[in-house]
Amino acid sequence: MSDDVFKKLVSHCKEYGFVFPSSEIYDGLGAVYDYGQLGVELKNNIKKYWWDSMVLLHENVVGIDSAIFMHPTIWKASGHVDAFNDPLIDNKDSKKRYRADVLIEELMAKYDDKIEKEVEKARKKFGDSFDETVFKETNQRVLENVAKRNEIHNRFVKALNDSDLVELKAIIEDYEVVCPVSGTKNWTDVRQFNLMFSTEMGSTADGALKIYLRPETAQGIFVNYLNVQKTGRMKIPFGIAQIGKAFRNEIVARQFIFRMREFEQMEMQFFIRPGSEMEWFEKWKNIRIKWHKALGFPERKYRFHDHDKLAHYANAATDIEFEMPFGFKEVEGIHSRTDFDLSQHEKFCGKKLQYFDPELNQSYTPYVIETSIGVDRMFLSMIAASYCEEEVGSDDKKDTRVVLKLPAVLAPIKLAVLPLVKKDGMPEKAREIINNLKFEFNCQYDEKDSIGKRYRRQDAIGTPFCVTIDHTTLEDNTVTIRYRDTMMQERINISDLQSIIGEQVSMKNLFRKIME
Repeated sequence: MSDDVFKKLVSHCKEYGFVFPSSEIYDGLGAVYDYGQLGVELKNNIKKYWWDSMVLLHENVVGIDSAIFMHPTIWKASGHVDAFNDPLIDNKDSKKRYRADVLIEELMAKYDDKIEKEVEKARKKFGDSFDETVFKETNQRVLENVAKRNEIHNRFVKALNDSDLVELKAIIEDYEVVCPVSGTKNWTDVRQFNLMFSTEMGSTADGALKIYLRPETAQGIFVNYLNVQKTGRMKIPFGIAQIGKAFRNEIVARQFIFRMREFEQMEMQFFIRPGSEMEWFEKWKNIRIKWHKALGFPERKYRFHDHDKLAHYANAATDIEFEMPFGFKEVEGIHSRTDFDLSQHEKFCGKKLQYFDPELNQSYTPYVIETSIGVDRMFLSMIAASYCEEEVGSDDKKDTRVVLKLPAVLAPIKLAVLPLVKKDGMPEKAREIINNLKFEFNCQYDEKDSIGKRYRRQDAIGTPFCVTIDHTTLEDNTVTIRYRDTMMQERINISDLQSIIGEQVSMKNLFRKIME
């Protein structure tokens, strides 16, 4: 998808009430956004899909809602005070700041694109006889690009693991990475920048306590793990889920809602016996990719990406990446966090956080598998994958319709009820239908403009079903139902509306796919 289409997405989100720039009447606030009347519905549906898939489908997963403000020693114990940094580099000409690791990842992605273009050209040339594996192993241009990409990758991984900022800059200079704005290679040195927001709690300057806005929701789960385990009589393995706001002082915040300073996370920490972490890591990878794919988008839009550098708490980590308008990007992370967090909190707070396992007749500090997904990134991936511009109409009267082909279960409005004209009892009949169905579905009434224009409006906001009330409706209680994706229309009884729509918008069908 091109930059032009991405700009259309951003514009579409504002025009139709999905996402607004925050504080816009005061010229906005960088990398902070507000969700509008339709955006909040889509966002809530995403959260419900995640929450129910965790706590309804798994008897051993429960939820909490921890405070944003937490004791500052928690962030010392977790390593965030000392290690929660991004490597940043400035271009002296444009005065723009970038993450050095992202610049290098984008450089490697360019080589990946070159390789894929060569493969695609050969696939078209040779057709059914094309053997991709043999081609990649023998084509000289592919081999050269693979060698360069591997060379960069090896240097990059070593520099990350050694925290070698000088080497990160050297990679950028050696491969002549240019600033996207100025086009020059005039770079500063790479330096670390801590991402946590800090503030003060207390009434006087002398008595104030320096605290942090949480950069993740996971620590609220860890410090409550024993409370939940004891009061819920939970037996290992068990999980604790949470949805909540987190805050990071992103210096390089761009790409709309993909990287923001205030964002929302859906996280689940799964507590397990030490030694079983790799088995559970694979299980949760499988469960989580099924959750994404159940929504019905093409499989090619998803991939796993194993981390080159493991976080200080992890012994395994992978990302579920989705093909965004600007390439494959992380939407969800799955990490084996070992016993790092609980051991650290035990050390810093001086209290025992161990679990007594009655089956083993021993106490131990549980290991943890984490799944962490960004609500805002999930929202953006849904909008990007659903946005379509389609030519409709006959050859002599072509028209373009903009449609959001959102999964029906996530669509903000499930049903639009449209009286053909604003008279003859049709508006009253439309209201009667809405009053009967509004307990089940989010419905919208619309009587303004021609029926064609009203269909286009509903297409643009992703409404999967439109029902039109006409003169025949008043005679036999039938309506015309129109399906968003196919634009097919059929005549049905009003009494059948609830079952037809209910079957399509129920999350039960998605949950069955996840549990297969």
